[in-house]
Amino acid sequence: MIKDKIKNWEEAALLCDNFRSQDKKVVFTNGCFDILHSGHIQYLEQAKALGDILVLGLNSDDSVRRIKRAPRPIVSEKDRAFVVAALQCVDLVVIFEQDTPYELIRLLKPDILVKGGDWKTEDIVGADIVQAYGGKVLSLPYRSGISTTELFRKIAEAFADITMKDNGNYE
Repeated sequence: MIKDKIKNWEEAALLCDNFRSQDKKVVFTNGCFDILHSGHIQYLEQAKALGDILVLGLNSDDSVRRIKRAPRPIVSEKDRAFVVAALQCVDLVVIFEQDTPYELIRLLKPDILVKGGDWKTEDIVGADIVQAYGGKVLSLPYRSGISTTELFRKIAEAFADITMKDNGNYE
């Protein structure tokens, strides 16, 4: 079941240790994933291809609000976790309350840490932890023009246009 992929920190740590004992490579990435789009899917598929198990650290609602500011997140952490867990390429989803996944990365000890291409490898949170035990840190290609912020802009423009044409009467 989809919900079975959503784990707390302790469950995820035990599973990651178990995967590594089976010589499986654990890949970790993180983000808000507020409105899932094709750029996210492409990125997550690429991350999964780097190893055997893809763990996705998901910013909690409070964390998203601190980082992105209100009205974000648009979608609740429970619903965001369910949506990303439904993806075939994602093996585990772990929600974190902090602004960064630093402590979660320390706990899970992934073999490979990845972020999107808008991050330089030296700026990726947790890179120091992963590199200290010989793990890899990678910045994957970024698809320009596809972002949650861009989608919000397009939605706002579409609703503004509807409001102007229909005098606000849309159902």
